[in-house]
Amino acid sequence: MFKSMIIYRIAESWQGDLQTLEDALQKTVFAECGATQERSVGWTSPRSEAHGLLAESVAGQWVMRFMSESKMLPASVLNRKVNEKAAHIEATEGRKPGKKEKRELKDEAKLDLLPMAFTKQSSMWVWIDPQARTLVLDTSAQGRADEVVTLLVEGLTGFSLALLDTQTSPQAAMAHWLMTQEPPAGFTADRETELKATDESKAVVRYARHPLDIDEVRQHIEHGKLPTKLAMTWDDRVSFVLTEGLQIKNIALLDAVMDGNGQDDGGFDTDVTIATGELSRLIPDLIEALGGEGRTGLGDLPASLAANASTTGSKVAPTDTVPGEDPF
Repeated sequence: MFKSMIIYRIAESWQGDLQTLEDALQKTVFAECGATQERSVGWTSPRSEAHGLLAESVAGQWVMRFMSESKMLPASVLNRKVNEKAAHIEATEGRKPGKKEKRELKDEAKLDLLPMAFTKQSSMWVWIDPQARTLVLDTSAQGRADEVVTLLVEGLTGFSLALLDTQTSPQAAMAHWLMTQEPPAGFTADRETELKATDESKAVVRYARHPLDIDEVRQHIEHGKLPTKLAMTWDDRVSFVLTEGLQIKNIALLDAVMDGNGQDDGGFDTDVTIATGELSRLIPDLIEALGGEGRTGLGDLPASLAANASTTGSKVAPTDTVPGEDPF
């Protein structure tokens, strides 16, 4: 299943079909790094089939898989190689390399070491809902999302999109829900949140496996600490963590979803159908809970906090320190 989501809205002007998408992806098929290539990205078969389709349609949903490979070259190893080269020049020519030559030596050292470097591969599930006109990326790292979006925009004529935005910023909404202890209809606030001060102290308070309907939480918010994330459950079917940047992390399908699917029901098509079926219902409900789409507003924050919350919105995602690499 998807572990995280960054959500985009696809422009109405793009009217591409599945074959158009497949043709575009075929232009950037993933290939492993060459001997002196530091990084490689591209598309691979979602079913992990050799020469399989790159864009699969399952229950009306389009699913793709983005793959990247990087050479692991520790800075300490590279610096040691550069120092060896510099020491050789000093010993044989009686001079120390200057800054410009040191940069050239670093490039040479990298080319020497790359063929021997270990590689690391990671993948990302990419989902297009053609009816809802949404693009969903299985990551919470904006840098990784930008890489995928760039490939799609460059490869698909007329393809344009924008990060999902809502009338009320997630931070303002989360603060309101914690203050009033009234989460939106269909949702519950769970036992995890993070509050961060907006002043120069940048003080952080974290609650994990802890009741949030306590005066202490409300006092922190009244004193200027705003939520950066809040664990929630939707319809007793999906648990997740909502962030201030409108990323959805730590997604888990609950027993109410899985009870109707036996152990023999696994497989790519089943997993995709279940995951996209649940998440395609969660997304519009979350948008509604945040006031609908549009310019980010401040919601019902206390007046003393409105100025601080106005700087938050759904445009920037925090760094993903543990990106999900598994499929559904």
